[in-house]
Amino acid sequence: MGKRIKKLKKIRIHREGTNELLYSLFAIVAVAVVLWRSFDSWIPFAAFVLVFGVTWLLALNFYRCPIRYYPDDTDGVVVAPADGRIVVVEETDETEYFHDRRLLISIFMSPLNVHANWFPVDGQVKFVRHFEGNFHKAWLPKASEENEHADTMIETPYGEQVLVRQIAGAVARRIVTYAKDLEECYIDEHLGFIKLGSRVDVYLPLSYKPEVKLEQSTTGDLTVIARRERR
Repeated sequence: MGKRIKKLKKIRIHREGTNELLYSLFAIVAVAVVLWRSFDSWIPFAAFVLVFGVTWLLALNFYRCPIRYYPDDTDGVVVAPADGRIVVVEETDETEYFHDRRLLISIFMSPLNVHANWFPVDGQVKFVRHFEGNFHKAWLPKASEENEHADTMIETPYGEQVLVRQIAGAVARRIVTYAKDLEECYIDEHLGFIKLGSRVDVYLPLSYKPEVKLEQSTTGDLTVIARRERR
């Protein structure tokens, strides 16, 4: 599975935000026209356009969807599943699925980051599970287990299990996962989308070694966060 396929649609605005952006733009334009025609002064019109125009541009920035392809061979490579910054790089005991030691790498996404999520490895999706939960701040350690989250388990070409966990934050209230049970998955494909600030955890076997450090910025689908050791 070292060869990648490029099924990612060439879009600049993510499909999760298309309707919201269009409907809100129509509403802003409609209200702006009413204000322009209803008042002799231009101040109400200008104030409305300034406030809601900036808000709409922020939403447009949030839903942007860069076209990205990892440029090198993907064999044994783990790429960042999201834009953001590294908040955890450590070995930890994973007790829900693996019941052993794992390398945990966590990426926190602020509201200003791209919020599309990519598959971090090539492989096959074994299962996808969604869990209801709380909405603690996403960078807190307890958020990984207590917050609403979606787990995607991937089996790599080496027969190793990799867990990707999309975590809702204090503001994010919607997790979208495109991964489907038993489908093949590849780096360069979208795994899902999380609205507003949130976090993505990747649990890897200890045969993988980290290539990132705390507070390092990541670019989804491009930054290598770990590599499998050659044996």
